[in-house]
Formats: sequence, C-alpha cells, structure tokens
Amino acid sequence: MPIKHAFPPAIAVLLSTLLGGCMSTSETFAPVQAVTTSELGVSPQIIATEDDAIAAEALTASLVKAPLTGDAAVRIALLNNKQLQAAYNELGIARAAVIKGSVPANPVIAIDRTTGGGALEIERQVLINILSIATIPARREIAMEQLRATQMRAAEATLRTAMDARRQYLRAVAASERIAKLQKIKQLTDAGADIAKRLGETGGMNKLDQAREFALAAELDSEIARARLEEKLERERLVRALGLWGDQIAIRWPSQLPSLPRTLRKETDLEGQAIQRRVDLQAARHDLSALATSLGLTQATRFVTDADLLGNRIFDRANTDGGRETARLTKLGLDLEIPLFDFGTARTLDAEQRYMRAANLLADKAVKVRSEVREAYIAYQGTYQIARHFDTQLLPLRKTIQEESLLHYNGMLSDVTALIADTRAGIITQMRAVDAKRDFFIAESQLQAAIVGGGSGVSIGSGTPAVASAEPAGH
Repeated sequence: MPIKHAFPPAIAVLLSTLLGGCMSTSETFAPVQAVTTSELGVSPQIIATEDDAIAAEALTASLVKAPLTGDAAVRIALLNNKQLQAAYNELGIARAAVIKGSVPANPVIAIDRTTGGGALEIERQVLINILSIATIPARREIAMEQLRATQMRAAEATLRTAMDARRQYLRAVAASERIAKLQKIKQLTDAGADIAKRLGETGGMNKLDQAREFALAAELDSEIARARLEEKLERERLVRALGLWGDQIAIRWPSQLPSLPRTLRKETDLEGQAIQRRVDLQAARHDLSALATSLGLTQATRFVTDADLLGNRIFDRANTDGGRETARLTKLGLDLEIPLFDFGTARTLDAEQRYMRAANLLADKAVKVRSEVREAYIAYQGTYQIARHFDTQLLPLRKTIQEESLLHYNGMLSDVTALIADTRAGIITQMRAVDAKRDFFIAESQLQAAIVGGGSGVSIGSGTPAVASAEPAGH
C-alpha cells in the first residue's frame, strides 16, 4: 500500500510566503547600479547570459572604433573586466544566503517497517528543528545585512575598475603627448644638425661645435625611442585595464591631454561627504549591523542551541485466531540539548569579541578615510598649482629663451654651446609640463575615489619620469 506524506498546512503557507519574498537578480543588483550611475554617469551590467555577452561585445566594438575618450574607456572596462563580473557573482552567493536564512531547516523523515510472526508494524517519524523556525527573522536579517554589505563591495569594485581605467587612459595619452612634443623639437634639431654639417664642409663651423649639434640630435633620437617604448607599454597596460583582447586592442586616443581648467572646483565638507558616500564604509557598517544581530541571536539561544520536534506515528497489524486487528498510535516528543557542560559562554564571548573587533576596525577606517580625503585634496590643489605654473610661466619663458637664443646664434652674438644648452633645457621643461598636467588629472581622479571609494592607492607622479638623459651637463 503506498504511503503518502504531506506538510502541515501552516508550514506550507510559511514556506510559500518566505520563498515568494525573495529578491530577483535585478533587484539585488539595483543598489550597485544606483551608486555607480550617480558617481560615474555609466550604468554597469551583469554579463550572465550569451545574449548579454553578445550585446557587450557589440557595444565594445563600436566604442573601440572611434578615438578613445576617458568616458569610453570607463564604459569598455565595465563591460569587459572579468574580475568585476566575479565580484558581481558574489551578489548571487549572498542572495542564496538570504534564501537559506529565510526558511527553516529541512525536516527529517524516517520510515521503519517491522515484520515477524504474521505481524506488520510501520513507524513513520518526522523530525523538525523548531529553533530554526523561531530564529528565521533574525537569520534573515543577518543575511540581508550581509547582502547589503556585498552590494556595497560590488559597487566599490565597479568604482575601482572605472578609476583604474581612467587613470591608465590619462597615462597613455600623456605618453603620446610626450612623443608629439619630442617630434616637434626633433625637426629643429635635425635642421640644426644639417646646417652644422654644411657649415663644417665650408669651414664655417669647427668640429667641436659640429659634434655638439650632432650629439643633441642623437640624444633626441634616443629620447624619442624611449618615449615610443613607454607609449607601447602604457598601451598594453590600458588594454589590460579595459579587458580587451584580439582585434579589440587596436585602440586609438588623442595625442594630447585636455587643457587645464581655469579654476579648481569648489568643495565643502569633503570629510563629511566621504563618511556618508564611501561605499567601503557603508559595507563595513552593514557588516557591523549583521554582527550586532548575530550577537543578539547568540545571547537569545545561548542555553538552547538545538530543539527538535519529533512526530511519531505507528501503524500496527496483527493476526489473532485467523482474524485481523489494527491499532494506530500517534505520539509527539521534544528533543532538547541539555547545557550540562557548555552554558553558551564561549559562543557569546566569541560573538561579542567579533562585534567589538568590527566596531574598532570601522572606527579606524573612518579616521583613515578622513585623512585620505585631506591628502587627496592637498594633492589635487598642489598638482594644479604646479601644472598652472608650467603653463603660465615656465613654458612661455622657455619659448622666449629658445627664440632669443636662436636669434643670438644666427646673429653670431653667441656660440652653438649656449643654443644647445637652451634647447636641452627647453626639452626637459616641456616633458615635465606634460607630466605635471597628467599628475593633476590623476589627482582629480584620486580625489573622487577618496570621496566615494574605489581608490587603488596609486601615488601621484608614479608614471614615467621626466627626460633624464637630456639634462645639460657642464652648462
């Protein structure tokens, strides 16, 4: 005879209510999109299906065809960075934990069949952990707080990917601007070397001055080769930051950085903004809240850690004098763990110390965030002043010196030594001006990361050093 089992109506209603309230993937991802869209102006997406991958590849292909901009670099990185997609997978894991925390533990069903002497006994047992039912609200709240923390960490990963892509884009463009400036200077040095050669043939320039002209041209060729190598390296780093491969790596970008803004943006209460907006701080707050709920749950269940409700039903059939007699017996029981040796002190102490550790780490992080914002703003202001100093004073002065030095040389008022020294100094100033402008835009990106999160700890000025071998010696 078939044996049928059914959950009690109350449990069936409870399960349907809890499972019906679970969030979808889009709802889980919505907070990540809200944070990153407001800060970046670009909405990230989860690449979970083949259609998603095809759409992302098509959009990437259209973006890499045109000359790359900083915003386009960010969009491409968000579409193609697989490490970022792995961070989004953590959301699914956290959502699964919410589902697990929203339902009681599975019941255990046992069926025993005993025969002998013409008698049949069937015993059916259902074991339900009632403590897992009673703690559903707390367990679900803990899982929800952990999910919120995971959402903020996913937002932080998105911001970091975007910031890294933008910084590397700036370095690549700066490397191209270096080459463009060196090539313009090379036209002048090549012309000077050619004139020196002709003058030497006619006896109008001695061999020492000719050698100096030729050495300057040769040094500049070396610097251009070095700059081209650095551009190739920066290109590869940019390709890696964008997650590109194959035919997609044939990207192009402008040959120079944008102009400096006329004034710095006005910022008020940067520390307060960072405390409110930093996604890593928000994640730490949710972790702390989950621990607080967990501590309350631990204290509430310190004496009762496992409570099982046992339902037992016995069906018995026996033959007496050729006849048949049937007996049914239903019984209920409750199994409780007796706190004879462990009174829950260790579990409570562990939970308390975990909470205090998280609270102290959060306070420490908040202090460091304030310092990071102040440091980033100092760098933002300082690099702007340096870059403006090059634009408004040093470069105009070097241009005047170069022009006057050339006039003096052509008028035979000075020898070629002074002209070469001024040319070398002008090359160094132009390269440092490019570096200063690059450092400002990177500092601006770092300031944004210090306020909202996503910083990678890259120090200002960690890019290519200024031209070293062109330093004038002995002048």
